[in-house]
Amino acid sequence: MIKEIRIDTIEELIPLLSDQEYRPDLDRHRSLYVYRGMTNAAFPMVTSLRRNCKQLQRTLEPAILKNFAKYAVIEDPTVAQSVWRQMFLGQHHGLPTRLLDWTQSALVALHFAVTDDHMDSMDDHDCMVWRLDIKELHSLLPASYREIMEQYKAEVFSVDMLGAAASSLAQYDKDMGDSAMVVLEPPSIDSRIVNQYSFFSVTPMGMERVEDFLDRCTDNTVKYVISKDLRWRIRDMLDQLNMSERIVYPGLDGLSRWIARHYFVKEPKQE
Repeated sequence: MIKEIRIDTIEELIPLLSDQEYRPDLDRHRSLYVYRGMTNAAFPMVTSLRRNCKQLQRTLEPAILKNFAKYAVIEDPTVAQSVWRQMFLGQHHGLPTRLLDWTQSALVALHFAVTDDHMDSMDDHDCMVWRLDIKELHSLLPASYREIMEQYKAEVFSVDMLGAAASSLAQYDKDMGDSAMVVLEPPSIDSRIVNQYSFFSVTPMGMERVEDFLDRCTDNTVKYVISKDLRWRIRDMLDQLNMSERIVYPGLDGLSRWIARHYFVKEPKQE
């Protein structure tokens, strides 16, 4: 069941930012939570493949990946190795895929929640941060997937581990149905992935709505709804904490985005 928590004050952010599980075996506070920031609390979690291809996503996905691999191999020969490498690399460069972006940093998720491309509408709607428990999600996986995790002594899948578990999209969809999905940690191919502390969830075709699956099958999922009145306040706080476009998009693109927002002039509030 999804737990919804509303945040109306800066102080109410503290549980989100300090939510770490105590591990008695390590005597340390560490958790396997991942977060996803979204600029509008009314938005559903929809993959770019579904948005782009709609009801034809199942039919068009193989062609999208095949054509991406055909032309991308000159840049990265590893894309020929598996469909999962094609998917991960394509997602990173804007290809429509079934992957959803997550991060293990609550601060990075907050950045994406409160930073809107349409800055004039920042005050118009609440935003949100989702929190998933990877350990709980992976406990729902078929036994063959959990055996691979045990074999690698891992709690999160890599691209190669997923390839060992499912050699094709059809097999993955059959294995997952609408009651499980894998979370994977991508290889650190550039500083953007490193700085964003990136993870991906692999949405099976049988899962019509990710939220319905989470509500039906999980107990530790949290949806933090952040008041629209706090967005600019949190945005300014994150800048002071050095969490900005310059960090999540290293290079001149991120620098330009940060400068544009830094000098953005807000419309005067009407009486």
